Amino acid sequence: ASLVASVRSAAPSLRDIWVIDRDALATLAEAGAGSAPDELDQRRAALSPDSLATLIYTSGTTGRPKGVELTHGNLLFDARSAIDALDALFELPEASTLLFLPLAHVFARAIQVACIDAGITMGHSPDVTRLAHDLQDFRPTFVLAVPRVFEKIYNGAANKAAVEGRSRIFSAAADTAIAYSRARDAGRVSPVLRGRHAVLDRLVYRKLRQATGGDVEWAISGGAALGARLGHFFRGAGITVLEGYGLTETSAASTVNTPTGQRIGTVGRAIPGTEIGIAADDEVLLRGPHIMRGYWKQPEATAEAIDSDGWLHTGDLGALDADGYLTITGRKKEILVTAGGKNVAPGALEDRLRAHPVVSQALVVGDGRPFVAALITLDEAAVAQWCQDSGRPAATTGELLADPDLLALVQGAVDDANRSVSHAEAVKRFRLLADDFTEEGGELTPTMKVRRHVVEARYADAVESLYS
Repeated sequence: ASLVASVRSAAPSLRDIWVIDRDALATLAEAGAGSAPDELDQRRAALSPDSLATLIYTSGTTGRPKGVELTHGNLLFDARSAIDALDALFELPEASTLLFLPLAHVFARAIQVACIDAGITMGHSPDVTRLAHDLQDFRPTFVLAVPRVFEKIYNGAANKAAVEGRSRIFSAAADTAIAYSRARDAGRVSPVLRGRHAVLDRLVYRKLRQATGGDVEWAISGGAALGARLGHFFRGAGITVLEGYGLTETSAASTVNTPTGQRIGTVGRAIPGTEIGIAADDEVLLRGPHIMRGYWKQPEATAEAIDSDGWLHTGDLGALDADGYLTITGRKKEILVTAGGKNVAPGALEDRLRAHPVVSQALVVGDGRPFVAALITLDEAAVAQWCQDSGRPAATTGELLADPDLLALVQGAVDDANRSVSHAEAVKRFRLLADDFTEEGGELTPTMKVRRHVVEARYADAVESLYS
């Protein structure tokens, strides 16, 4: 009721708000009871593939959200392309998926359309705190998620192994899964590796698969970079994560790795019927029937995004290999230029930092500054486990911000991230924050991407302290 009231006050001209658990279906049925018999046919006949189907708002990671106009044709093309490209997921007789991404996100909306068009079983989990129970109850054959979910699954499994005194076994299992997946790509798995993998499958991987319900063989990841290490780990553990790429403006998927054409570390190839271009400045350009009609009541922004040749300028930076696989390397608006003139793409560093179990979120800064630095938040569960393992009394993350041992642990994560970049791009200093970023606090989008401008404004003093 409070949410409806807030919407009413913000949008006084809005006619109706229907809430399912407040008898919305009966209300709609009653309202439609007096309609003329042929009115539904007339309404349906008035629609075409070019008719507006929905408005979905962008995440607002780099500015004010914009309403993306998607047509029925946009959504149906993208859904059917996904069904064709991912036939191993959609064409199983018992195929099913459990949706737990917010339906305000285009990724979940597109999968909904695909599930309905393919006629497969689809469920919704409305509360992430119940997700573990719902997965066991529903037993989907495939799931879709953002990379942060896969990171949490991995870190959660690592923490559980630590609690049970099985850290060495889990570490060996992780290394073996990655080696096994890489060996499959190379075309030869040695008998020794195959045997070790079989043993660890019984000890570790089977339990990990059981945590997703037991029937999940495939997963689709989008919304941000997954990272090659996680991709190889999950495939080696028996759940193949197919990474794709798309925007709200492209009705979700524009590229995807397929069951028969996967290249881990890339976001796959263009879905059939679409095109990818790379501009002179490495910006990724997309064209095809899945491109939005425009931004709602923003013709200037539409003209800026879609050029006269129909190419959508994504704002993302990327590269195509000889086989057409796309790798996203950064975001144009997020490129930092240090005072020394070095261009730094923060995404790769942030992804590596978040891969450490104790790190929850990271924001790399340094635009116009003498060096690169980072704001880091901590994972409460991982910190609690660290306290227990090191024989320390329980403490909140806020109480441990100056703890030298914890700082050394995070420094290890920073050192690991720095190995992926040049010395000039490396994080020289970091600052731990007492509170994690949250969607409720406005720092994260519904798909757990950091709203950079919000965090930089809210923690301006912390940023300044890095350079004082």
